[in-house]
Amino acid sequence: MLVLRLGPLSRRFGLRATLVHIVLALLAVATIVVALTIGRGGLPLGSILYAMRPEASDTIRLVFEWRAARALAAVLFGACLGMGGAVFQTLTRNPLGSPDVVGLGAGSFAGVVAVLMLGGSGFAALAFGSIAGGFAAVVIIYLLAYRRGVQGFRFIIIGIAVSAMLSALTIWFSVKAELDVAMQAAIWGAGTLTGVQWGLLGAVAIAALVGALALPTVGLVLPQFALGDEAASSLGLRVEPTKVLLVVVGVWFTAIVTAVSGPIGFIALAAPQLARRLTGGRTGIGLAGSALVGAVLLATADLAAQYLVPGMKLPVGAVTAIIGGGYLVWLLFRESARR
Repeated sequence: MLVLRLGPLSRRFGLRATLVHIVLALLAVATIVVALTIGRGGLPLGSILYAMRPEASDTIRLVFEWRAARALAAVLFGACLGMGGAVFQTLTRNPLGSPDVVGLGAGSFAGVVAVLMLGGSGFAALAFGSIAGGFAAVVIIYLLAYRRGVQGFRFIIIGIAVSAMLSALTIWFSVKAELDVAMQAAIWGAGTLTGVQWGLLGAVAIAALVGALALPTVGLVLPQFALGDEAASSLGLRVEPTKVLLVVVGVWFTAIVTAVSGPIGFIALAAPQLARRLTGGRTGIGLAGSALVGAVLLATADLAAQYLVPGMKLPVGAVTAIIGGGYLVWLLFRESARR
């Protein structure tokens, strides 16, 4: 049993969870290797390390750099979405409390489309629009859901309604925009990793590292919040300030991905719950497991998007939406049966 301590807080890691994390990390690495070697133009397995050497041919290095950037982006973006989902599902104490369900994704999407309409471009401008839109959506949902506190189920229901309205607003933006902006928004809105290069990947990685500064604290307080606000308060946590921190972290990790790839559903919804079942967690949703499951899910979905249909490259958002639709129906039936 491993124990991580931060002041009065402590977190235990069991043997099962540790082994699951190792296996998931290996699977994430395996998806990167497959992405580099699969399909026409793929690198031979023995050429992967050679491609990183200065004497490698231009063709090999070009294939490696293009494929490696996309593969690493899938892993990094999936991990960010998984952590964002873990934070919001813990705050709402409901497996439906995912950023893409409660309206955060729609808010980020609307923010980016607004920036595009105003002539903005580049990661900094799009990230600003995505983060601002995500925060605006969360604030609106919180204010509408507040009734002497915020119940998780009420937050989710109002979030779904706000998400629908924001989606309609985004469509209106696209109709009013210039043709090239509307086409760019439509392609980006499908959720895709096509065109992700090292510059964008590096920008998201830096932004993720900034968010990671809060992860030690977040990882330790999530199990306390899973027990409820009163239990968390009795354990010495300042509930409301900590909630603000969790919301900021959840919005941050979701919005930085949305700024580059567009809204990608299902990952933030499913990764925390799958991680919890795999690790046997009983004291809440773990950040590490959610990040690793999210990385494997998105990397696998992106491979399916590229090679599942011969001669056609699908946006990864379409693949995750198909899978996520079935998962959401199953989750709704399960929640209804519990009630």
